[in-house]
Amino acid sequence: MNYYELVFTLTDGEDYQQDLLIDALGGLGFDTFEETEIGFKAYTPAESFDKYKVDEALSEYDDMFTFNYEVNLIPQKNWNEEWESNFQPMQVDGKVRIRATFHPTDPAYPYEIVIDPKMAFGTGHHETTTMMMSHILEADLAGKYVLDMGCGTGILAILASKVGASEIVAIDYDPLSYESTIENSKLNKADNVLAICGSKDVIPDAHFDTILANINRNILLDQMQRYGEVLKPEGTIYFSGFYETPDLDIIKEEAGKHGMNYIEHKKMKDWVAARFVKA
Repeated sequence: MNYYELVFTLTDGEDYQQDLLIDALGGLGFDTFEETEIGFKAYTPAESFDKYKVDEALSEYDDMFTFNYEVNLIPQKNWNEEWESNFQPMQVDGKVRIRATFHPTDPAYPYEIVIDPKMAFGTGHHETTTMMMSHILEADLAGKYVLDMGCGTGILAILASKVGASEIVAIDYDPLSYESTIENSKLNKADNVLAICGSKDVIPDAHFDTILANINRNILLDQMQRYGEVLKPEGTIYFSGFYETPDLDIIKEEAGKHGMNYIEHKKMKDWVAARFVKA
């Protein structure tokens, strides 16, 4: 699958300006964002990209602040080559090491995850993925039934498996992410990860002990009711993929409508990963 990369430059930009643009893009199907020193990058599958709709959605901000963007087409093959040439192993909390298949193993870490992400989101380097992994390390998932929504590369589902979850359902609407999760689960011998391609409509009618939802604010809000339906009482749900201001309060309000109450959150570079518990 080919992707479009939009590279945004904000002149004297403030955090709220970037947030407004990202929120608007999220409503158009952009699901991966990367901060830069002068703005950010946004990614969407090529088949979903419509420049007219992007310009229309962003036009209301033209008179509020100065920004511009350029559009780059990223063929899948080129993305993979670029990733392989730049990707370096990373660690989370001194307990997890994430590496590619071409990196040597390091027995110093209790958990090691091998991934081949292709264009799927989730190498562990993004703040949201890192914080979600940190939450997983702090939680007790032994014997738990886990749902990973917006699974990307499957990295969170794989870590959940490694820390003792009994079964993990990993869902993503992107066929490439679905395939990537299957491949990476096999690489890591995470045989208890069931990958499903789809959105909220394919979430099993079950009672999950834990839900991991690292997507973006708009999709989380759209899927919130379904999360409330399948999370068992006293179950835990972790939300990420959004900013502390103003997104966290919006997530709190919507989650509360479905019986999921805010407990705490982590923060890295204004990104948030929050823990909620169902009453």
